[in-house]
Amino acid sequence: MLEKISALNNKKIFFASDFHLGVPDYETSLAREKRIVAWLDSVKDEAHTIYLLGDIFDFWFEYKHAIPKGYIRLLGKLAELRDAGIPIAFFTGNHDMWMFDYFPKELNIPIYREPLVLEVGTQKLLIGHGDGLGPGDHFYKFLKKFFNSRFCQWLFARIHPNLGIGIANYWSKNSRISNMKREENYQGNEGEFLWVYCNELEKQNHYDYYIFGHRHLPLDLPIGESSRYINTGEWVNFNTYAVYDGKTVALKTFEM
Repeated sequence: MLEKISALNNKKIFFASDFHLGVPDYETSLAREKRIVAWLDSVKDEAHTIYLLGDIFDFWFEYKHAIPKGYIRLLGKLAELRDAGIPIAFFTGNHDMWMFDYFPKELNIPIYREPLVLEVGTQKLLIGHGDGLGPGDHFYKFLKKFFNSRFCQWLFARIHPNLGIGIANYWSKNSRISNMKREENYQGNEGEFLWVYCNELEKQNHYDYYIFGHRHLPLDLPIGESSRYINTGEWVNFNTYAVYDGKTVALKTFEM
């Protein structure tokens, strides 16, 4: 999919991912949500577009007449920004892939499930969540196809929300982002699957920037001679995001 922006007109594009709202507990998640809302407030005057690159929620499933409760501050802020005319796009991640029409219908925020090519002037950016890309992780790639299947979604929808969301919240407590003592470490370029993926892709098509989430580690690494791979990190430990001014992408940390 391709999206073109002719000029930013002195505005900037912001990228953030992996808020993982909902874990490890209500109080911690709420504090993080308030921090994210404060960040959105801080960038709204400069924002041309805001791209949320997946795993915003640690779990999300839209039943026909129900969604997971909570997150009202974030949802309200996103609605406010959209009503003010700021474009926002949402990429599904491996934790919130079961998003359907709620965001497009209620918030006027489009949903993307695959990486997007973004052309700004003469530059090209490839953006997305990043799960399932690159070598390895074959079991997850199989699970992703199953979870994305209509049969799996239909099957889960048959479970009462109290039980279905309860099961999902139990799983979330065992996820890697919930284990606060487990640190993410740089694996060396060859051990960074998204970096390997970007390098292979760069041999076929040139992109000035590759911007992904999923990795949970803020990264800014060279790709070939004239490209860079940016990972936006996560908001449980780092509070990092990326900002693009039409020429360069920079990783930044939000501090209240």
